Amino acid sequence: MTLPQGLVEGIWKLDHSHSEIGFTVRHAGISKVRGRFTEADAEARVGSSLADSTLHATVKTASFSSGDANRDAHVKGPDFFDVEEFPEMTFKATGVEGDGEEYTLTGDLTIRGVTKPVEVEVEFTGVAVDPFGATRAGFTGEAEISRKEFGLTWNAALEAGGVLVSDKVKINLDAALVKQS
Repeated sequence: MTLPQGLVEGIWKLDHSHSEIGFTVRHAGISKVRGRFTEADAEARVGSSLADSTLHATVKTASFSSGDANRDAHVKGPDFFDVEEFPEMTFKATGVEGDGEEYTLTGDLTIRGVTKPVEVEVEFTGVAVDPFGATRAGFTGEAEISRKEFGLTWNAALEAGGVLVSDKVKINLDAALVKQS
C-alpha cells in the first residue's frame, strides 16, 4: 500500500500545540459532553509503504479536561479513568487500509488496563512545510467505543428511565505530526 501524497519515510512525532485528542459522550440521553486530553505523545515510523509503518500513542489520563472542575475530578477518579491506578491510555496500530485521503486504521486501545481492538476512520489532510522549515502531516480521525468494554461501568439511573452516561463514546482526533530530522 503506497504512502499518501507528500508523506515520506522517517519518524514523525505528535505536535502537541496543533493537535487535539478528545471524546464526546451522551449525557442524560439529551445532551453531549465533550472532554479532551492535554497531554499525549505519538510516534509514527513511516516505512516505504503503509504496511511497513508503525504508530504508537500514549495519553496521560490525568490531563483530562471538560471545562467543569467537579466533573473532571469525578472522571479522573475511580469511577472512570482512575488516574492513580491507570495513568495512561495507549493505542498501537496493527494495520491500515485505504488510499488517497480516506483510511481505516486498526489497532489495540488500552484503557484501565483493558486492551480491545478498535477501528479509527482517518482522513489524511495533507503535508506542508511551515515557515520555520518543519514538515508537517495532518490527520483527523474518529472511532466509537463501548466504555463498558474497558471497565468504565459507572452510571446512574434516571427517574424517567435510561441512564446518566451513555455507553457509546466517540473519540475525536485532530493530529499534526512533525517529521523528525
